[in-house]
Amino acid sequence: MPQRGRVPPTLEAVAAHAGVSRATVSRVVNGTPGVRAELRERVRHSVAALGYVPNSAARSLVTRRTGAVAVVIAEPDTRVFADPFFAQQLRGIGHRLAAHDTQLLLVLLEGRDDYDRVDRYLAGGHVDGALMLSLHAEDPLPAMAAAVGLPTVFGGRPGWSGAAGEPGPLYVDTDNRDGARQAVRHLLDRGRRRIAVITGPLDQTSAADRLDGYLDALGLTGPDPALLATGDFTAAGGERAMAELLAGSPPPDAVFAGNDLMASGALRTLRAHGLRVPADVAVVGYDDLGPAAWSDPPLTTVRQDVRHMGELMAELLLGRLGLAEGPTTPLAPVITPARLVVRDSS
Repeated sequence: MPQRGRVPPTLEAVAAHAGVSRATVSRVVNGTPGVRAELRERVRHSVAALGYVPNSAARSLVTRRTGAVAVVIAEPDTRVFADPFFAQQLRGIGHRLAAHDTQLLLVLLEGRDDYDRVDRYLAGGHVDGALMLSLHAEDPLPAMAAAVGLPTVFGGRPGWSGAAGEPGPLYVDTDNRDGARQAVRHLLDRGRRRIAVITGPLDQTSAADRLDGYLDALGLTGPDPALLATGDFTAAGGERAMAELLAGSPPPDAVFAGNDLMASGALRTLRAHGLRVPADVAVVGYDDLGPAAWSDPPLTTVRQDVRHMGELMAELLLGRLGLAEGPTTPLAPVITPARLVVRDSS
C-alpha cells in the first residue's frame, strides 16, 4: 500500500516497473482483452507492488463503464427481506459480479409511484446493465430498459417476447411446469385424489406455469374452483388460502403450494384445525430453501437451485457486456431443471 504523504503512483510508474508500455498497463487496468497472459500478470504484480489505485472517474470516461449493475426487484422491501428466495438469488448474483470487480446496486419498488424514479435512474448512466426479478404482467420495467438501450437479463421468463425483429429477452428460469407435474404426480402416487393448489400471483409466469403443471398432472384443462386458492407467495397468504380450501366440502386430502413460504403457512393452518400432516392432508411446496427441511414435519418440495440461477443471470449479463473471461454461458435463455425432494409432509 502507498505510504501516507507519498505521491500516488501513476500509470507511467507501473509501466516502468513492469517493463511494458503505458498502453499495455491501461488495457490491463481497464480489463481490455488482447493482452498476453504473461504481460497481464506482470502488470498486476506491479500494480500490487506499487499500490496503484485506478482513477475510477477517468477510467469510466475511457471505458464508458460504471463498474456497477442494478438488481431491480419489482416487490416491496417487506416481501423481499421476508423471502429467502431473494436472499439466495442475491447471493449468487453478488458472488459472480464480485469476481468481475462489479458492484451490485439493489433497487426495490414499493409501489407504482416508484417507477418514475427507477426510470430516471436507469436512464441516467449510473449502471452498465440491469438484472430484473419478480416481474408482474404489464410491468413497464422491460420497456424502460429497452428505451435507453440498457443491457438487461431477467430472473424468470418475462411475459413478453421483445419488439418485432429484435432478439428475444435474456432470462434464467427453472422448469416450473415440470416441477409442478412432479409434485402432483407424487401426490397421486401416494393415493391422494382430492388435490388442491395454492398459487402465487397468476400475473407472474412462474405461478402460471406451476398451475399449468398441476393441471397437466391431473389431466385437466382448468382448475376446480373449490380446489384453487391464491396465496401471493407469502406465508400469511398460504395460511389464508389453506383456511379457504378447508372450508370447502369435502376438504382436500392433499395440497400443492406454489412455494415453500405458502406451504409453511398451509402447515400452520392445518395444525390450527387439528389436522395431521400427511395422514389427513399431504403437503408439497416449491423451492427447497433452508426452512423446508426445518419445518414440522419436514416439507416435501420441488428443488430449484436458486443461488446458481442468480450466478447464471450475472454470467449472462457479464457476457452481454463483454466482461466475462474464459468460457461463458451462451447468450440465450437458460432453463434449469427442477427436482422433487421427498420428506415427511407427504
